[in-house]
Amino acid sequence: MSIKTSDRGIKFAKPLTMKKKILVADDDPGIRDIFKIIFERAGYIIEIKDDAEDVLKNNFTIPDVFLIDKLLSGYDGLDVCRHLKDNPLTCNIPVIMVSASPDIGATAMKAGADDFVEKPFDLKYLLKVIERNINRVKSEKQSRTVRNLHE
Repeated sequence: MSIKTSDRGIKFAKPLTMKKKILVADDDPGIRDIFKIIFERAGYIIEIKDDAEDVLKNNFTIPDVFLIDKLLSGYDGLDVCRHLKDNPLTCNIPVIMVSASPDIGATAMKAGADDFVEKPFDLKYLLKVIERNINRVKSEKQSRTVRNLHE
């Protein structure tokens, strides 16, 4: 076998992109199933919690974004949001609140949420909100890296 000039060099594979992870906390099994189907089909890894206990005990793998229902069995999702935003390990991870409550936008922002989605939600809109928040964090990280290089 002979090597030709055109065979020299390294052929680069496409860069590997890691799947983004979403942690969903919702006590409604039907909604959890819908989220699981939607996000897995969209290429995300999903971790589902059926109540707030594991989230409040920090018993989860760090995700790229949290999707928290406002009404969780025995807990207010806004308190879960506050907990996540007060925790140094999770304070920079986007928290998106989900609720049928008409005032979710104002109350979610007061609790420190990065975004919110009202039920019933449009699937495409939900995916755009998730993507927007993941991209915002990615962009902020890149900006910090560039600033650090110039210092």
